[in-house]
Amino acid sequence: MRAIMRDQAHAVPDIHALRAQLERMQGRRLGAPVLPTHPAFAGLLPGGGLKPGAAYSLAPSASLLLALMARPSQDGTWCGVVGMPDLGAEAAERYGLDLDRLVFVPDPGSRWLAVTATIAEVLPVVAVRPPTRVSDGEVARLASRLRDRGAVLLVQGAWPQAEAVIEVADPRWSGLGAGHGYLAGRELTVSVTSKRSPGARRVRMLLPAADGGVTVVGAPAERLQPRERPAFAREPVRAVG
Repeated sequence: MRAIMRDQAHAVPDIHALRAQLERMQGRRLGAPVLPTHPAFAGLLPGGGLKPGAAYSLAPSASLLLALMARPSQDGTWCGVVGMPDLGAEAAERYGLDLDRLVFVPDPGSRWLAVTATIAEVLPVVAVRPPTRVSDGEVARLASRLRDRGAVLLVQGAWPQAEAVIEVADPRWSGLGAGHGYLAGRELTVSVTSKRSPGARRVRMLLPAADGGVTVVGAPAERLQPRERPAFAREPVRAVG
């Protein structure tokens, strides 16, 4: 099942109905010190993974976002994506995300922050692209909810009080010859600045590599393999709003 929820452009989302739907779909897993992500990021992120209850500020790169979400998704973690209508299921699947455990809310409307907070109540990993600025009070309230539920928030753009800022720079595409050919892979520098580390950590990556994966330049390629999970009953997700 591919879980996709859409709001009408001017409809007010029914937050309680959304919460009820997601609670039926997701069982919580709390207590892990970090959520492991792709091995390429282990040496960059504080603690070697994504910290439950924390927010991360990301460069506006779909490849970066999907690469960070792939390992949790393959390990059986439900993930949500809010306010990114251009981020398609095909791209997510190419990076290895489990579409059966991925919820899209492409157009949450003006109440995007309330929708994000509600999804963070029941899904361990939530990605959002804020269309507007948020106040310090709103950030503090959402941070409290993240800590209470142990959810990870991945924000495309600046975010106050972020656990770490993850940026990309100096991209270089491969695959083009003398004016012809196809783009095969992109090499770039990924840097992480954390409030727990004095300086930035940087590494050169293929993101994506020619085979669609993620590889640290000069290191052996590590491919993620989905883990087997027991079957469980699923319910169709209906539109909210």
